[in-house]
Amino acid sequence: MYLDPLPEEVVPHPAPRPPESVWDYPRPPAVREDDRPVRVECAGQVVAETRRSVRVLETSHPPVFYIPPEDVRTELLLPALSGRTWCEWKGSARYWDVIVGDDVRARAAWSYPRPEPDYAALTDFFAFYPSRMDRCTVAGEDVTAQEGDFYGGWITSEVRGPFKGGPGTRLW
Repeated sequence: MYLDPLPEEVVPHPAPRPPESVWDYPRPPAVREDDRPVRVECAGQVVAETRRSVRVLETSHPPVFYIPPEDVRTELLLPALSGRTWCEWKGSARYWDVIVGDDVRARAAWSYPRPEPDYAALTDFFAFYPSRMDRCTVAGEDVTAQEGDFYGGWITSEVRGPFKGGPGTRLW
């Protein structure tokens, strides 16, 4: 059977992914490569854009997308004056301000310069708080920020909660 090729302007959409419950995510967290387009925008600029992100999946949390430094406009990042935290799994995180012209988004991104061995795939990749950016997308879908802003999770239509982070969830 002969099929005519699709016109160039018609791009087939990938099949939607099945919903994921964050309660099925493991602890300690899992690291998964993701080839979907991921984009971060701030103050009218694209700060990061990739098809080579790494998702960290941890029980009760929406995924966090980490973007390779080659796909981040690192000239828009400046080490934050305050900021290091310790994750029992990943190690010591460093925080970054995102600066576009006069617009400064304090501690809007973080990275792991020397993560623990099981998380070496995250070395120098950047994660962004969606609540501190103007827009973050995964495969063209706008991301909703995880409530509470401590964990920086990216909520899309494929992710199901309830999610840790909001009021009253600290001791879950």
